[in-house]
Amino acid sequence: MAGASVSTSSTTEVADHKLPRKEVAPRPGQTELRVGRLTKAHGLKGALKLELFTDEPEKRFVPGAVFTLQVPTASKWHGKTLELRELRWYNGHPVGFFEGVDDRTEAETLVKAILWVSQDVKELPEEEDAWYDHQLVGLEAVRDGVTVGRVARVDHLPAQDLLAVATADGEVLVPFVKAIVPEVDLAAGTVTLTPPAGLFEDLPDDEPEPDAESEPEADAESESDAETTETSSDED
Repeated sequence: MAGASVSTSSTTEVADHKLPRKEVAPRPGQTELRVGRLTKAHGLKGALKLELFTDEPEKRFVPGAVFTLQVPTASKWHGKTLELRELRWYNGHPVGFFEGVDDRTEAETLVKAILWVSQDVKELPEEEDAWYDHQLVGLEAVRDGVTVGRVARVDHLPAQDLLAVATADGEVLVPFVKAIVPEVDLAAGTVTLTPPAGLFEDLPDDEPEPDAESEPEADAESESDAETTETSSDED
């Protein structure tokens, strides 16, 4: 899920995470949402710290919730699911306890795994100005009434979300903030953009380069000025 100012559940991978794409195809009428990542083992009883990609942890991370896993193909967890036993908070950080993960050694085999859940494609986010990634991908990007491209994906970064807009000249990353993306119209299939100058086009140089033909004339004028000064000094 993405919003004009927050990062939440998504259907894309973390930009710097080199795991293979999730292979399990969603059921008809369902989409897959990425809701978290297991970052490191916590303690000796199999707990794992979580990085959340959702604004609804109380909905996604309830006892009995089952997640499909995005892990390397060589992992013992490849093709398996993970059931949450309990979610706790330690110093403001979420920590998950999972069925079948009972010690630190086992927990370490799950580090960097990405957690996915199934979602009805017709279900909308509860909060205002928030959308799931699959709702944004494919929308036409419109600037000043003219279509400039199409949303190819949504990148979720720590600071903000970015809309990757595919244009005729290549891909443009647009900060997904209200000031630059003031409107998302799912019914019309468009996102309205008000980008700053230079985001979609190259800006001209501030100062034009000097004409090569004029440089010798400038040098000649400088030499003439120097001769005049020397002559005046001799006369004095």
